[in-house]
Amino acid sequence: MIRTWLRAIRLRFLLASVIAVSNGIAFAFWKNKQIDISNAVLTFGGVICLHASIDLLNDYWDYKRGIDTTTRRTKFSGGTGVLPENLLKPSTVYSVGLILLLVGSLVGMYFVVIRGIVIALILGFAILAVYFYSTNIVNLGLGEAFVAAKGILIVVGAYYVQTSSIGLGVVYVGIIMGILSASVLFVNSFPDYQADRSGGRRTLVILLGRQRAVKIFPWIILSTYIIILAGVWLGYLKIYSLGSLLSLPFAVMAIKRLGKSYQDVDQLVSVMGVTVAYSRVTSIVLAVSLFI
Repeated sequence: MIRTWLRAIRLRFLLASVIAVSNGIAFAFWKNKQIDISNAVLTFGGVICLHASIDLLNDYWDYKRGIDTTTRRTKFSGGTGVLPENLLKPSTVYSVGLILLLVGSLVGMYFVVIRGIVIALILGFAILAVYFYSTNIVNLGLGEAFVAAKGILIVVGAYYVQTSSIGLGVVYVGIIMGILSASVLFVNSFPDYQADRSGGRRTLVILLGRQRAVKIFPWIILSTYIIILAGVWLGYLKIYSLGSLLSLPFAVMAIKRLGKSYQDVDQLVSVMGVTVAYSRVTSIVLAVSLFI
């Protein structure tokens, strides 16, 4: 049962939010030379609850809309499969999703009390976005934009909890995290193109068309490295942050493979894998560089 729930909350994708929090805290450490450990732990816990909530609610609504029963599931796309395989009840998944949303919101409310209006605004966005992501946001074609905004706000929020301040530097780091997260979602939507389209979803790949989306993908990747290089030059990042370029081989592989196999689900599995690797290596090295 535990393994089923870990599968339902997509444990491997929770890492994206954990890394985003880490970057916010790392940036705070760079600027202030100290960290409030208790607030850091609470931040990780609250963000993990909110992220798990959106994954459970997304699974519930995709199942209800028939998307997860028609798409082909892979390691990186097509939902978790726990509902189509009758491993969990839809009502249970929905209820646990709401409970995690409540727990994450309560953690956020604590920070609202001690940190004020900025956290209240971030929390308000998070609650609304988590609840309406699968029913409204993706229908409007704003899924990738939401994920990018989520990455930015997690970094900024984690930093604000530590410092009670916001600066251009931490927003800059947040933008990098947002692009990295959005790039993963962008590629992962290729295998689900037909199922998403028939189920009423409007991903960026659907709006652009697969051929145009393939042409845009390299520019998304390139923007990450341009922002990192510019950030070092502007002083928003450390010279050590150039270590994030270690992910470049994965980025090149993702671009080449997507161009050749964007309509082949079997081949897309490797594309999604190297895209995740590109995102994780870039973001992890960036966080480490800020702690050095």
